[in-house]
Amino acid sequence: MEELLRAALKHAQQAEVYRVSRRETPVSFEANRLKMLETKESSGVALRLVKDGRIGFSATNDPDDVLGLVERAVELSAFGAAAKFTLPGPATYAPLRVYDAATERVTVEEMAATGQRMIDAILKVNRELVCEAGVTKSETTFEISNSHGAHAAGKRTGYSVGLHGTLVRGTDMLFVGEWGSSCSPDVDADAITAKVARQLELARHTVESPSGRMTVVFTPRGVASALLSPLTIALNGKTVLQGASPLQHKMGQQVLDRRFSLWDDPTLEMRPGSRNVDDEGVPTQRLPLIEAGVPKTILYDLQTAGQAGTKSTGSASRGLGSLPGPSSSLLVVGAGDTTYEAMIAGIEDGLVVEQLLGAGQGNVLGGEFSGNVLLGYRIQHGKITGRVKDTMVAGNVYEALNTIVALGSEREWLGGSLLTPAIACGGVSVSAKQA
Repeated sequence: MEELLRAALKHAQQAEVYRVSRRETPVSFEANRLKMLETKESSGVALRLVKDGRIGFSATNDPDDVLGLVERAVELSAFGAAAKFTLPGPATYAPLRVYDAATERVTVEEMAATGQRMIDAILKVNRELVCEAGVTKSETTFEISNSHGAHAAGKRTGYSVGLHGTLVRGTDMLFVGEWGSSCSPDVDADAITAKVARQLELARHTVESPSGRMTVVFTPRGVASALLSPLTIALNGKTVLQGASPLQHKMGQQVLDRRFSLWDDPTLEMRPGSRNVDDEGVPTQRLPLIEAGVPKTILYDLQTAGQAGTKSTGSASRGLGSLPGPSSSLLVVGAGDTTYEAMIAGIEDGLVVEQLLGAGQGNVLGGEFSGNVLLGYRIQHGKITGRVKDTMVAGNVYEALNTIVALGSEREWLGGSLLTPAIACGGVSVSAKQA
């Protein structure tokens, strides 16, 4: 790292080195059988520098390619964007537990046994199901160092478990699935299997889909697939600088229902999306994105913050082969006061959406969402009566979250980067294919 910085500073005024390595062991099942288990390792280093006011960047997987890395970054700086930032100096990073040695000790035999146990259990519910399952453990280390004295390094572990099934009967295809993720091997595989079994039970009968504007209950998976993407894009510094965000002139104004709050909180421990430092060496913090329906924070990295004339929010994310950009880390939606059972019981005729297919294909910048219901159920007289087919849901996030009928009191983790309750929204457009 120091050798790279010294070599870069012979040509540039600022320089930053980012190094990352990852070891991943996935165990995967396909068509109800063990398909593959392997261990994959990758590592690399990236150099970003500022020469004569312009950004140069290069990355390599060759640890001995120091001079080549510097030469490429210097050459590319002539064509790079104007740098609007000064790299950060030394900082104090709050301790954050995202590493568990127990994850590394889990054997591939134990992971394979977990996957097979889930498949065996769900096949007892329905022998016709064709299942895919996966159990993966990983370890990632990173290090950031720059010419202004900032230095950060860390290690994290990850452990994820997933189970998905497909049931084909003639032209009818049913997709069910659930997954969980943590930094520790404490993911409850039996609970994941039980959720998939519950989906199968609710989908056992197919019923006629409703049509028109009605109350739609978005489960946590439904919230993730339909409602959050337009909000995070609108609050991204790049979108704001492009003048494309519908929220950029509404900061501090009442935009959504007062019951709705959304945070980016990377300070939660033992979650894969958590981190105490962003990918530019800036300390992270809990950020109120939307508080009681009022937009509060726009996510910036160093470059976009400089362009906007403000400070980084510690939201820089990057891959090894790309420059940093602003992004959320771990989203948290505030809980309400209505249980899921009471939410369903209060609806005379409506729809439950577990998963939308193609929800992000509309005018996402305008807040629109639309997609086919991959998995959803009809509500009639306060009860779920069966699965719907050939159904589409469409709406606008800003309208839907202004017509909240109920906000769930129980929250669920979706992987390691989203914690959300179910949300019931009124006036959502539902259409069904005519037989």
